[in-house]
Formats: sequence, C-alpha cells, structure tokens
Amino acid sequence: MTQSFIPLSVPTLNGNELTYVTKAIEDEWVSTAGPYIKDFENEIKDYVNTGGAVAVQNGTSGIHIALKLLGVTEEDEVIAPTLTFIAAINPISYCGASPIFMDCDDSLGMDADKLRNFLENECFVKNGKIINKKTSKVIRAIIVVHVFGNMADMESIMELADEYKLPVIEDATEAIGTYYTSGYLKGKYAGTIGTIGIYSFNGNKIMTTGGGGMIVSNNNELLEKARYLTTQAKSDNLFYRHDEIGYNYRMTNLQAALGLAQFEQLETFIDTKKRNYHLYKSELESIEGLSLIDFRDNTRPNYWFYGLKLSDAYQLGRKELIKRLADQNIQARPIWDLIHDQLPYKNMQSHQIDKAYHYLSSIINLPCSSNLTSQEVNRVLNVLG
Repeated sequence: MTQSFIPLSVPTLNGNELTYVTKAIEDEWVSTAGPYIKDFENEIKDYVNTGGAVAVQNGTSGIHIALKLLGVTEEDEVIAPTLTFIAAINPISYCGASPIFMDCDDSLGMDADKLRNFLENECFVKNGKIINKKTSKVIRAIIVVHVFGNMADMESIMELADEYKLPVIEDATEAIGTYYTSGYLKGKYAGTIGTIGIYSFNGNKIMTTGGGGMIVSNNNELLEKARYLTTQAKSDNLFYRHDEIGYNYRMTNLQAALGLAQFEQLETFIDTKKRNYHLYKSELESIEGLSLIDFRDNTRPNYWFYGLKLSDAYQLGRKELIKRLADQNIQARPIWDLIHDQLPYKNMQSHQIDKAYHYLSSIINLPCSSNLTSQEVNRVLNVLG
C-alpha cells in the first residue's frame, strides 16, 4: 500500500481564510482596492513594529521597488549573496544594475567578514560614494537575505553599512517572525533593521496570500513613494496623470483577506515549526553523518525551512538521499544553485566564494509544513536512518 504524500512545504488553511475571502467577494472588493489591504498592512506594521507597510504582488516586486527607491540605475552595482533564490537578484537586473556576489557564513546568510574585506580592499571612497576599483562603478546598496528564516549577521553587516553609508535592503521574504532576543538589536525583527525590508507570502512561505508581499520601513517618505510607484505612479486619481514610470504591483483585496486570516495563526505556525525542528534535530543526533543547520543563537527564528547537512560519514550522497525519500513519497529538495554560476550572471563579479560551495553540495531541505505532524516527522526520520 502506497503511503500518503508528505510535501516539502504547503500552507495550513484552517482558520478564517474562507470567511474573510467570502466577505471580500460578497462585498465585491476583489481587486487592488478594498479594506482588507489596509488592515493587512496595519497588522504587519504593528507586528514587526515598523513605521509603515505597503502591500505588493510578491517579494520580487517589493525588492524591485526597494532598489528604485534607493536610486539604483544602470550605472550602479549592488552587493548581494550568491546563496539565495534568484528572485533576490533579478530585480537588480531589472534596474539595469549589476550584482557583486558575496559568500555565505554558517547561518547561510552573507559573510560579514568577507563583506568587510571587499569594501576595505576592493573599493575606495570618493565624494562620499563607494567605488568599485575593478569597474569604477558606484556601489549603491547591499541586499541581505535571511535564508530559511535564519537571521543573517545583521549586527556586523549594519556596522559596515553605517561605516560606509550604504543602504541595506533586507530580503526577509523567508523570515517574517524572526527577531533578535539579545544584543543591541534586541527586539528587532528581520526586515526592520536595514533601510527597507521585504516579506513574501508565496504559497510555500510560513504564511501565505497565494502570491503577495510587503514592503516595510521606518522611512515614511520611502513608503509613500513605494505606494505611489506600485500604483502606476498616478499623481491624479481623477484625471489619470502620471509623473513617472510606475508599476502594477499592488496586492489585491482577496489576497489581503487571505493574509489576514493567515496572520492570525502566524505564532501558532512558528510554534509547530519549532517543535518539529527540535524533533528532527534530537533524533538526527543518533544518525551518523546527518545534522540540521543551526539557527542563530541570539534570535527567535521562525523555523521556516530545515536545512539537513550531509557529511562524508553518511551512507548516501545528496541526490541519492533525495531519491530515497521520493521513493517513499516524501518530498525533499536541494539548496539553490549558486547565482554567480547561473548563465545570466556568469560574467558578474564575485568575491571569495568558498563556503557557499560547501553548503551547495551538502544540504537538502526536509518537509517542514506548518501542519506537519510528529508522526510524519518520524516517518521521514525512519527513511533517513
């Protein structure tokens, strides 16, 4: 008898989703206007304690707008990680700019030491701007990604950003709910530490609107410009006057209705993911050659994805283990291919990429849905062992 399928990461839709979406349909507010959008923005704003929030179509559009807000053009470069999903990088190309790729540390986030090395040794300051020695282009910003909900080393990265006066875009698309529990950033949520933060509510995220995202910032001027740009840069709502190129990037009221219902359950989802993470972690201690990637000590992570690390002591390689799981109707996936090795970015500059290759070859992601049961975790563990 075939066992039931255990997916990698699917949403839990057992709250008020149907009630709120039905209300939006009954009220005939289904597009990019309607009360749920503002309600959802306010809930996220209050939860992460930031100055404001602007709902958008997805995390990618949020990053694109963030780059536009910071004035990134085809003359500029943006420092970004190579170990990430390509959606964090493509918006740099949308702006005509070029990425400079950085290595990761053991959190899988950007390596702050190598970032410092690059800024100190491969750049110079002229008229208050950071210039890349190799290309003579201005480095306009840094994109930091909180991989799998694990906080990047924002303490060190923000020290560098302040020192070099570089704005930071936080790709917190995987990390809503993650925050510091100690240190000078205590209480700060992923996405609220840099200049602009972005969340994603894609179908596989810890909470979903089907597709959707959110821009957050403590800079109200940037937020107002974001709202303007994401609604086609309309300066006159009656006569449809537009002062610059805008984008159709606003979230719909239907999506926001779904998001509100999901948000009501966010902490419950985090509790479930935390419990399952520690169940995996404790049982894996008895399997030679397997371990889970740790989350940063001084944070409360959202435990979005679980990174299983394979060492040479394990009996199978990465591809073989994924196949073994698939044969038992269990979905797992490898980590993303490094972006600086992808065809569109092969000719872009990278700096001391080393550790990212190690993790590329040794990590797979295990099932981690917010409705995953302990029985299902144990079924996965039995296949691993």
